[in-house]
Amino acid sequence: MTDFIGEYESTIDAKGRFLLPTGFRKQLPQEEKLSFVINRGFEKCLVLYPNEVWQPIFTRISQLNEFNPQVREFRRFFLNGATALEPDSAGRLLLPKNLMEHANLEKDIVLVSAINKLEIWDKTRYQEYIASYTAEGFSNLANQVMGGNSSLPMFG
Repeated sequence: MTDFIGEYESTIDAKGRFLLPTGFRKQLPQEEKLSFVINRGFEKCLVLYPNEVWQPIFTRISQLNEFNPQVREFRRFFLNGATALEPDSAGRLLLPKNLMEHANLEKDIVLVSAINKLEIWDKTRYQEYIASYTAEGFSNLANQVMGGNSSLPMFG
């Protein structure tokens, strides 16, 4: 299983392609053919899933009760736009236009680790998002997420 760390910038060319940053390419298994699924993120970003990460998610979604209206609604929204991607001969990935529009991606992007997948953000929007956190706000969030669960190791 691939786990990512880091945050790297890239640029989208006129045809909607970008080069996966070297820092992330080095974290991918070398023996496997690179294949991904890209999809809308929960925020105004895209999520790039290595195929090995996407398949269990897709399998789980496919096993949900289709008679439940919430399941159908979730499937429509979550799977709408999901697109298989493979790098071209130059190692670039082509972003679908509808997904670029969803995340307001034009040229400068930031790819950010989300453990076993990557988020792709418009650079300006990502910088604004990060700047919106104060040290105290982030400390409180960290305490809410990490501090109150006795089954996780405590930090600090």
